[in-house]
Amino acid sequence: MKIPTKFHGKIDIQPEQLWEFPKGIPGFENKKKFILLPIEGNNVFQVLQSATTASVAFIVANPYTIMEDYSFDVDEPTVELLGIEKEEDVFILAVLSLKERIDTSTINLQAPLIFQKHTKKAKQMILNDNTFSLRHPIGTLAEVE
Repeated sequence: MKIPTKFHGKIDIQPEQLWEFPKGIPGFENKKKFILLPIEGNNVFQVLQSATTASVAFIVANPYTIMEDYSFDVDEPTVELLGIEKEEDVFILAVLSLKERIDTSTINLQAPLIFQKHTKKAKQMILNDNTFSLRHPIGTLAEVE
């Protein structure tokens, strides 16, 4: 199937590439299907692209590459929604806010994206503590490699 994208134009995708966000993403609750796309020349960032709306796309990254001691517990409603049975079933990404200068860009550690590899379901989980910031600086780590 072909989908319109914000950064890659129209692309062909396979249905198994789609991730379902059963409850959408906060602020985009009606967007349920997304795809992860690479960013050419950068192996740190990816694009989380809506499969139905080209303008809905988020730059995401693995938060552990930015903050090694990042840690949180996945709440029970998320475990049930995604069908998580063990830690190895999931991977975590976080949404970035890119600025003109990359070293002033930030990552949202307060609302990680949890992806269940086997069910192909995902959810943005809002953490209920102030340990992590909505705007944690990414520093120079994310420079294009």
